[in-house]
Amino acid sequence: MTLLFFVLAVIIFITADVIIRHFGRKFQENKSRKERETILSVSLNLDFSKEAKSLKRVEVEKPKARILCVDDEPVILDSFRKILVLDGYSVDTVEDGREALKLIQTHHYDFVFTDLKMPNMDGVEVTKSVKHLRPDIDVIIITGYASVETAVETMKFGAMDYVQKPFTEDELIAFVKKTLIKRQDRIEKQLKPKVHITHYPGIERIGGGEFQIPGGAFISPGHCWASMSEDGNVKVGLDDFAKKLIGKINDVELPNLGMKINNGQPLFVVKQGSRTITFNSPVSGQVSQINTLLKNNPEALDVTTYENNWVCVIDADDLDSEIQRLKIGKAAVAFYQEEIEKAKAIVKKIEPGSKSKSEADENGELHIGELETLDDFGWEKLTSEFFRK
Repeated sequence: MTLLFFVLAVIIFITADVIIRHFGRKFQENKSRKERETILSVSLNLDFSKEAKSLKRVEVEKPKARILCVDDEPVILDSFRKILVLDGYSVDTVEDGREALKLIQTHHYDFVFTDLKMPNMDGVEVTKSVKHLRPDIDVIIITGYASVETAVETMKFGAMDYVQKPFTEDELIAFVKKTLIKRQDRIEKQLKPKVHITHYPGIERIGGGEFQIPGGAFISPGHCWASMSEDGNVKVGLDDFAKKLIGKINDVELPNLGMKINNGQPLFVVKQGSRTITFNSPVSGQVSQINTLLKNNPEALDVTTYENNWVCVIDADDLDSEIQRLKIGKAAVAFYQEEIEKAKAIVKKIEPGSKSKSEADENGELHIGELETLDDFGWEKLTSEFFRK
């Protein structure tokens, strides 16, 4: 009976917490919407004609994106402002393409939405000019049903996509959300991956396209990390580069307790389905501890490959000489960056048939779990290049 009351109490507590969180989010959303409604009504009374004759501007705090919309129909611009501002975007609108080009030279926008058919300067010319002056800005075409074919043709000049009018509020919000995600994904791929040295691995949130190395840890050529104590014991595990390249790990085969190991000899094995990768020891000595908790819970590596997720401890014999081939601090960061570029180059050269069609990337960019998408040839190529050292 006591257990039943305890279970009921837990269920009630969890349910109440979910309800409170739900209504808390709703309250915050409603509060933000009212604030944006106020900003919208105030901003439309401000005069921005010194920058552009027809310019109307509404800026919100911490916008999801900054958008410039050009259309010769004021009713379309009114709809854009109202719908997108209330959803959290900062929006500038103008009625002439030449005004839009003047603004992009002095302001930073994520998107330019341009009508296809306008007097003086049509959407095709706006697209060409925006992509010439500011190739970092994504252009979206606004078009009617009769001009969809022309809108698709405009994408040859750099337009990202097109939205068809008339549109509902929900349709426009969903479309802009989709294009924002597409833009963010593209930018993340274009930027050089960041490598962080952190003193709190597993606590700091590192983006999917970024890599981390704990402060004080050494990195081996074969992508093991080694953390050394004063008594000569060395904790060893696989590093963040290895985990991100491998992706899902189903099992970790630990070394035998008490075994003698030499630097460069096979130390432990990770498994992904029927495939295996052997990691070589970064130091010589005797295995004094093994991490059975990691063996029982390999999913812990999805959180971090460092800290408590070490594979084994080695009582090292020859640290003074072997430490020279390991990387630490800025040297480790430089090594990671070289390895990342090398991996990208290899992926780009791998035959397209070696990757699943959905995952193939003609730009040779790296993805988390890159090895999961490769056939046996690609798998062998990457694992032999990076982990058998």
